[in-house]
Order: sequence, then structure tokens, then C-alpha cells
Amino acid sequence: MRLRNKIAAALLALAAIPGAAYAASIGGVWYAVQYDYSEFFAASDGKKFQVILAGNPFPELDQATVARELLPLMQAAKPRPALTFTYERPPEPPRPDYRLVLVADPADDLNSDTVCRGTARFRGHQPGQFYVYAIYCRNDMTMSQTTAKTPATGPTDPRIAELFRELFMVVFSDSPALRPHSGGMQRF
Repeated sequence: MRLRNKIAAALLALAAIPGAAYAASIGGVWYAVQYDYSEFFAASDGKKFQVILAGNPFPELDQATVARELLPLMQAAKPRPALTFTYERPPEPPRPDYRLVLVADPADDLNSDTVCRGTARFRGHQPGQFYVYAIYCRNDMTMSQTTAKTPATGPTDPRIAELFRELFMVVFSDSPALRPHSGGMQRF
């Protein structure tokens, strides 16, 4: 009888794991041939890095409040460079102009190059869902892009923090396979 109880308890614990472990779903990712992590690192290390939040992922709340609540979650999940995420636009756009654009509830036919040129379109919000299209831009060109979604009840939901950790590893990937001029192979 004891073994049967232990097996039942173990199976019950295993059944509970998927719901507790589910945090984020990252969509397909695309990198431009020109994408170079070392360029991103050099452009952002020790500097402010602009994030543009297009749309409101929680339309039932004030957009400024949502943006203010999301920024510390992004900062805590930041990629390796010692950057500081900011919504502030520099007085004079830098050249090259690097930034991350997060489009909340993007239209299905939205194009990343269009987003890098400053245009975003949206679809209806699905309550209880945080869904963003993330585009890393250099000037008007897409360097990388992906989508991410997770169930969330509000901007401080811990699942959003986990989403940002996973999202930034993809958008700002330091994979050797993406290094230019190496054909995905490290040469020593």
C-alpha cells in the first residue's frame, strides 16, 4: 500500500509541473545577415538602450502605468551588456540608431521593417494574454525579430518577467552560429 501511495503522489506531482513551469512561448525567430551580437554589445554596454512600447498589452489599464511597471521587469531580465533600458528618446537620434521595439498585440500581417520605420498596427487584445512582437532595429533595418506570449493577469505578473528573460536570449542571441564571417564556425 505504501508503494502505491508513493506512486500516486509522484504522478500527481508530475501532473502539476506543466502548469507551474509554463511561462512563455517564443515564436519563430529571424536574424538579418548583418546581425552581429558584438555590434549590439558595443552599442549598448554601459549605455542607455531605447525600448519603444507600441500599443498597450493591458488595455484595461493606463498605458503609462503599464509601461512604468514593465520597465523594471525588462531591466531585471536584461541581456549580458551593462545596459539600461529606457523609453526616453535621445534628443538627437544616434547613428546608427539601435533600439528594441515591442509591439503589443501586433496585427497578423505586420512587417518588422515597417516597424523599424516607425509604423505599427494592432489586432484585438485577448484578455489574460501578454503577446508582443519584438524587433531589434538598427536605423530602419531589422536585425532580429520574434514573438512571445504568456498568460498574464497584469504588468507585474511574474510570468512576464520570465518571458523577458527568454525573449532577450533570443532577440539578442550570442550564438556562434550567428557570428558574421565565420560560417557558424569558430576559427582560432
